[in-house]
Amino acid sequence: MAIVTEQTAAAPLSSLSPAELETFLETQRTAYADLQAHGLKLDLTRGKPSVEQLDLSNELLELPKGHKDSGGVDVRNYGGLSGLTELREMFANLLWVETEQVIAGGNSSLTMMHDCLVQLFLHGGPDSPRPWSKEETVKFICPVPGYDRHFTMLGNYGIEMIPVPMNEDGPDIAAVRELVTDPAVKGIWIVPTYANPSGAVCSQEVATELASMETAAPDFRIFWDNAYAFHHLTEDEAKSVDIITLASGSGHPNRPLMFASTSKITFAGAGVAFLAASKANVDWYLANQQFASIGPDKVNQLRHVQFFGSADGVREHMRKHRDILAPKFAAVDAALESALAGREVATWSKPSGGYFVNLDVLDGTASRVVELAKGAGIALTPAGASFPHGNDPRDRNIRLAPSFPVLAEVETAMAGVATCVLLAAAEKLSGAQG
Repeated sequence: MAIVTEQTAAAPLSSLSPAELETFLETQRTAYADLQAHGLKLDLTRGKPSVEQLDLSNELLELPKGHKDSGGVDVRNYGGLSGLTELREMFANLLWVETEQVIAGGNSSLTMMHDCLVQLFLHGGPDSPRPWSKEETVKFICPVPGYDRHFTMLGNYGIEMIPVPMNEDGPDIAAVRELVTDPAVKGIWIVPTYANPSGAVCSQEVATELASMETAAPDFRIFWDNAYAFHHLTEDEAKSVDIITLASGSGHPNRPLMFASTSKITFAGAGVAFLAASKANVDWYLANQQFASIGPDKVNQLRHVQFFGSADGVREHMRKHRDILAPKFAAVDAALESALAGREVATWSKPSGGYFVNLDVLDGTASRVVELAKGAGIALTPAGASFPHGNDPRDRNIRLAPSFPVLAEVETAMAGVATCVLLAAAEKLSGAQG
């Protein structure tokens, strides 16, 4: 991931004289009026697979062939709480863990994360002195910008969220190291590979620190959400750090809980989710899950086994996704570069994987940009959504999700977003905001 800083011949808006700035503001108002006249209805709010991506998996609708796995298990019946062995073996290969450390569950990794959080509250984990609900306060470290659904889940249970910067190599490790001296700090959320929304990749060095650092809470947990580990946008594929082996080697084997799913690989809402963890954590999860389920959807798991065939089959499938997605991300960068480079009113990420582009605009203008975009028929994620409680103290961060629209719509939408960024910045600098 890289941040655009390159200057072009365009002058920084802050360098314009009052008269020049007023002229520029009027030009952008005219451009915005033209944008509104197009009557657009475009949506860049959520990282959903496009129809073209979903079509890649249509063969699943004809599967499975037969109703038994290679071991003779009848997938139509109850049982097998940890999921089909063949699918667990496949994703153990992809996630760099052993098969016995993987649970193949239902369709949603978010549900598995929620289950883990709730069970920690109700019962505590293998290292917990007591259930988290018996603690006076529970706090989580939240790298920002980050994944809004992680934060809303914590907020729903009254967990105090402590923001730390998400850098290009992962969370600010110095800030994390200081925070974990508080025994009330029980965990941290991380999207380690192609982070949501910045596209950052957690480095081996940062992951090693997270796995090995001493924490005041003996049951400190790393919620390691590998949602985008296979979602590469270039041939230079980042390898997700093996956090489970690192933690085990550091004497903290139960610290990480790793999650992944096929929700953006095959069918959203009809994929398979995975939990990978230490043997003690796997046993803990299943011991609690037995009261909620008599087994996952093994029919769906078998169709995924047959569809992919192997771990290499997953990798090949993801290259097809890359061919669809990469041009859209290139279009985002091209539109922003063309309109904003040199103006010193925005920076944006150039991710090499994942589903989002992180756009930081002039302080105090993100909400205005989103408002202007809405007025022009372009739906954006609310400003600040990538922060706990939706509160970006600098009001500058916007998450862009270009995956769902067709390429031409991405190009149109991003040209419109760039216009909104320039108009909001000109308003701000001239004192005419709002």
